[in-house]
Formats: sequence, C-alpha cells, structure tokens
Amino acid sequence: MDNAENLCQSGRHQVVTLCGSTRFKEDFLKAQEALTLAGKLVISLGFFEHAEGKTITPETEALLADIHRQRIDMSDSIFVINRDDYIGKSTASEIAYARAAGKSVSFMFPHGAQARTGEVQE
Repeated sequence: MDNAENLCQSGRHQVVTLCGSTRFKEDFLKAQEALTLAGKLVISLGFFEHAEGKTITPETEALLADIHRQRIDMSDSIFVINRDDYIGKSTASEIAYARAAGKSVSFMFPHGAQARTGEVQE
C-alpha cells in the first residue's frame, strides 16, 4: 500500500489506535512498527500491566479505560491485537465503543470467529 492511500481526505495521515490484551506487548510493538511504516499515525498503550506482571487497582483500571476511549475518539480506526483469537472483556468493549463511534475496526489475526464479531473470548 502506498503512503498516499493512508492519507485522509483532509490531507493528514490516518490515525489508528491499537487495542488488545496487555499480555501481547510484543505484538503491539510489531503492529506499531508495521503500521507506522505503512504511513499511519499509531496511538498505542503506555502501560502493559499483564506483560509486565503488575497489578492495578480498580480505580487505575477505570482510569486506563477512560484514557483508551479518548485515544479511540482521536482515531480514524482501531487495530485489534488478537493473538490466538483472544479478545477479552476490555477489548470487546473497546471494539463496541469504536464501532458505535463509526470507527473502522481491523484485526491483526482476522481468521477466527471472535475476530469477525469482536465477541468476548471465554
């Protein structure tokens, strides 16, 4: 894909927010690199509590969710990191939030049922 295809009608680069479980930190880094090199402006996470083995309070979890919804608001689309077709509750709610806001949703691994629907992985 040519960089010109990644420009919005306003002449700016498309903005994409990465979503997914914080356990997939390496996939986030790979997606960030690939999407940036494809000419997109990428917004990612600033904190990977699962991958880094950190525990957070419910208040911090709510704060991080609010921050992530604001990232989605600032974006043209979201890109879901769904290794092994895993989509947890937080990611499923982010997908629903993005779709309700009219954002396009794409998936790193678009092969499974959860990727097609965005439903929570049990």
